[in-house]
Amino acid sequence: MRTGLLALALALLPQLALAQPVVEQCLATGQRLTDAAPLSRTSAQLRAFGPLRIVAIGSSSTRGLWQSDPASTYPGMLKSELERLKPGLQVSIVNSGRNADTIPGNVARFERDVFAHKPDLVIWQIGTNDVTWLQSSDRLTGRIVDGIRQLKAAGADVVLLDQQYAPALLATNYSKMQASIAEAARRENVPLFSRFELMRRAVDGGLPMTALTSWDGLHSSAAGYECTGRALARAIMATMPAKENAPAKRQRGR
Repeated sequence: MRTGLLALALALLPQLALAQPVVEQCLATGQRLTDAAPLSRTSAQLRAFGPLRIVAIGSSSTRGLWQSDPASTYPGMLKSELERLKPGLQVSIVNSGRNADTIPGNVARFERDVFAHKPDLVIWQIGTNDVTWLQSSDRLTGRIVDGIRQLKAAGADVVLLDQQYAPALLATNYSKMQASIAEAARRENVPLFSRFELMRRAVDGGLPMTALTSWDGLHSSAAGYECTGRALARAIMATMPAKENAPAKRQRGR
């Protein structure tokens, strides 16, 4: 048994060695949140070392399709990177992604899958299925705005996460949905983290698209999920003042 496990580990070493440089190259492109109202509730919990409660809602790319370990999804990577960047931080993340879900479907689940968890921060990933199934993206701007208002009314900070830069998506009229997401974020003064731009810049910088997307040409690879989650964590931390963003030692007895 041990011999078999060792052989498997040795066989996977080239893939593991390749994955890390891919993630680091992707992260090196950098991506910040768009300018918007500060994440006041999130910042307060970060300053207090938590507990920071996050809900990630969206479709299969939030759920982490093709990943068997929840820690390897983008929400799982977001959690681990926040904890790495701020040692001692207490953070919990609820993954409320659902395969094949749409924007109206997300909104219909808010009560049960978001509000019930009383989050400080909601990451709302939207748009992919509404485009690939040829629904009108123009009409969805109002639905996105309505969803943001519901999330804000519950007292949570909100960050929008847009579509992925992937072959299957690029074959659609994706730009309309991108514009709708950006316009809704602007109207409601909430930050947008552009996963699309993060991945596009990495590809433009020399990474093959297949390094960040899976065999289906739509969902992320393990490296793609890791890059998205870690880059988002860094973007959230960057919203805090520099002196508060730096790792700090906790006082005794805390």
